[in-house]
Amino acid sequence: MTHQSVQDYYGKVLQGSSDLQTNACCSPDDMPDHVKAVLSRVHDEVLTRYYGCGLVMPLALEGARVLDLGCGAGRDVYALAQLVGPEGRVVGVDMTDEQLEVARRHQGWHAEQFGFDNVEFHHGFIEELDKLDLEPGSFDVIVSNCVINLAQDKEAVLRGAHRLLKPGGEMYFSDVYADRRVPEAMARDEVLYGECLSGALYWNDFLSFAKRAGFADPRLVTHRPLTIENAALEARVAPLSFTSATYRLFKLEGLEPACEDYGQAVVYKGTVAQAPHEFALDDHHVMARGKVFPVCGNTWHMLAGTRFAEHFDFIGDFSTHHGIFAGCGGDSPFEQAGAAAGPASGAASCC
Repeated sequence: MTHQSVQDYYGKVLQGSSDLQTNACCSPDDMPDHVKAVLSRVHDEVLTRYYGCGLVMPLALEGARVLDLGCGAGRDVYALAQLVGPEGRVVGVDMTDEQLEVARRHQGWHAEQFGFDNVEFHHGFIEELDKLDLEPGSFDVIVSNCVINLAQDKEAVLRGAHRLLKPGGEMYFSDVYADRRVPEAMARDEVLYGECLSGALYWNDFLSFAKRAGFADPRLVTHRPLTIENAALEARVAPLSFTSATYRLFKLEGLEPACEDYGQAVVYKGTVAQAPHEFALDDHHVMARGKVFPVCGNTWHMLAGTRFAEHFDFIGDFSTHHGIFAGCGGDSPFEQAGAAAGPASGAASCC
């Protein structure tokens, strides 16, 4: 699939969200109230040109510098602009002229609505971020919403994102994944590709690409199965299954391949805006305010070495290693030996 065919699909074939033939490039209906509030202040034409598959609005963004890869007409850019505030900055990159024209045409309108202008848009390919006028190590957060599946070189996107992030920065993005590698003939189908299906990565290949790009220990935040809801296209993708998933990838030194136990714990202070009662790092780390929460070394780094550090108290250090964190050592010969001897005496929970 070529850049030109994708540009034509999103610039000429699709004139609005209603032109999509499947539900792959559509966000779920449920979203937090604070996200609904910022979206209510985005121009109607920008909203109708939205083709995302998830929510890319992580918490604790005030004052942050954010990059949106494949920003389209700018829906997420203008929503994020409100969340980072006047001291922050949001930069959008997209390859489709028609989409960027809509985004730029309403920039003044949004500045008047918000009381500040903190966005900019660049034309370019997300596989070639090094060719854009973007400073390496200059972004706190990079987001992307159902766009990497459209890229020709997905691993290059991840490498470029890692290069542009500050140490301790994160890539927080939603995309479509397949339960197996997409056959070559299917990948050449322009409609299936434009509908965010036949360009989808096999989920395990994505994990390998992310780690090679420098993002150790990818964390799954949310996921939902895609039902497509178009009988003709369902038949063309069978027997593959697809899911929309949101991951967060941290640019951190010292992350280990497995969840190692150093006897550490954290206590959430309840100080992140929009999360006064609990903070969710990923789908299995939901930390209640004021409660001691045991964590592995990697999770410790993801909180202590990032913009979240001020919102937590930290207990312990790395002076004593206790082995694999309970429940996370599926490949350990010690756990396998124990399983062979008989049932475990108690349920262990993954860190």
